[in-house]
Amino acid sequence: MRRFMLAAACSTFLASTAYAENIGVTIARADSAFLTIVRNGLEDRAKTKEGVTLQVEDAQNDTSRQLDQVQNFISSGVDAIIVIAVDGDGTPAITKMASNANIPVVYVTHPPADAKTLPETAAFVGSDEKDSGTMETKEVCRLLGGKGNVYVLMGPLNNESSLIRTKDIEEVMATDECKGMSIIDKQSANWDRLEATNIMTNWLSTGTQFDAVIANNDEMAIGAIQAMKSGGTDLSKVVVGGIDATQDGLAAMAAGDLEVTVFQNAIAQGAGAVDAAVALSRKEKVERNIWIPFELVTPDTMKKYTDVNR
Repeated sequence: MRRFMLAAACSTFLASTAYAENIGVTIARADSAFLTIVRNGLEDRAKTKEGVTLQVEDAQNDTSRQLDQVQNFISSGVDAIIVIAVDGDGTPAITKMASNANIPVVYVTHPPADAKTLPETAAFVGSDEKDSGTMETKEVCRLLGGKGNVYVLMGPLNNESSLIRTKDIEEVMATDECKGMSIIDKQSANWDRLEATNIMTNWLSTGTQFDAVIANNDEMAIGAIQAMKSGGTDLSKVVVGGIDATQDGLAAMAAGDLEVTVFQNAIAQGAGAVDAAVALSRKEKVERNIWIPFELVTPDTMKKYTDVNR
């Protein structure tokens, strides 16, 4: 009887702890408005899964710090790692470290540079950046009637999403419908509102005539808007585009300052990353790329998105 009770107790213990996962999460920068929403999606989904805990670290936009955080996760024996990468350059090393330790790694939002060669123990959850800048620029082109001078605000020059979004802009402007548009200048504001404000202020100081500002994200678009307001620019004569459809971005659209943005479902990305990490930690197969579609947002459709990314 004593042996039976001991066996039963052990069986109950194993059943209750079989799916207790500790997931390490390293976020590129915790002060990012958009990545804060992704983090909310991660944490909200983890709360719905019994036994799943997240250990969240801020990489402070430092690739070396992020690599150290991943190594610490591996040393502490986490069951899976979720990475919002600082830049693509560091992702092959992260993938190799995690793979060598037989720990699943899930990239979210920022695509890894090694996306096409990820092992079976890795995945990417995000939105296809080929659509984001393309949707944004096509709408700006439509509003401009296919012609005009444009300033472009880019994200970090070593960030895969930024590179693709900028390439999207250039490819759309090379089409027959939009070939009347030309880029005056393009600079990196590193996804940051203040940096974008400073760059836009410098552009305004040149006195160059322009018709639109196309930004790789809403934060930089808002920074440009603030600079133009301070400089006395008539915003009714300038088309401004962004990406992400953040709450601040939608507020700028409601005020009539932002004409176009592209909804990137940060909550769904975060939730999908947790789902993938848990599945991989349980030796279940998942798709290498889990796509969360982008959606064009204009003043006519913005109400649909007001309470989504919170």
